[in-house]
Amino acid sequence: MRELFEEAAGHPPRESSRASARTPLRKRFYKEVGAAEAEGGFAITLDGKPIRTPSGRQVVIPARALADAVAAEWAAQGEAIDPVTMPLTRIANSVVEGVVDRVALVTDDLAKYIETDLLFYRAGHPEGLVACEAAHWDPVLFWAAEALGAHFILSEGVMHVKQPDEALRAARAALPGDAWSVAALHVVTTLTGSALLALALAHGARDAGQVWAAAHVDEDWNIDQWGVDEEAVARRATRLRDFEAAVAVLTAVNPPRTKGP
Repeated sequence: MRELFEEAAGHPPRESSRASARTPLRKRFYKEVGAAEAEGGFAITLDGKPIRTPSGRQVVIPARALADAVAAEWAAQGEAIDPVTMPLTRIANSVVEGVVDRVALVTDDLAKYIETDLLFYRAGHPEGLVACEAAHWDPVLFWAAEALGAHFILSEGVMHVKQPDEALRAARAALPGDAWSVAALHVVTTLTGSALLALALAHGARDAGQVWAAAHVDEDWNIDQWGVDEEAVARRATRLRDFEAAVAVLTAVNPPRTKGP
């Protein structure tokens, strides 16, 4: 199940970019792209025919704005179709192919990330990094405690710490129940390493920019100390595009709520 969403997030679990580079791109075979009403939402059409997943399922998108955005990805393709440039389409395929019939299973998988969430494991030094982690991560943990009743235990370093069952149950209960939101949160979690950041995003306790910054505290600290790695910057830009696509899905199917503390 995690492999499905790692692929949707733009990096298949094993040979991601190298494998993509070796795979010939399919030539564009259509002229016109549209979004038409369909049972349960909107279908993306190519020359009047609805798109389908690799297994043959028709892709039906629940919100018009999201359908228009997916259609725009298809319309933007040149002579060849490059899936890497179509993060919304990848997420849509993942939802239809692997989530709509297994929402509870995907939710269980998402909840497992909370047990070893990024926000629990803190640096012991240097002082500046410790302060940066606290500034970005503590507000999310305070929100989880106050809004969800989920009180977690922090650890210095990478030694595993078992979280209270009550806290894990409380956080899991706050996860959304619809296939599209669960899928989007799974992609956000995969990209950030934190289900709690994804959960805070879904509930409006943190906006997308705050979540992205919080996910990269350690990386940004190292950049400040040692300078920029161009390859790492390129990988991050690709992840950001996929993160923004997941946020767009979440926003389209789950309108923003009042921001928390």
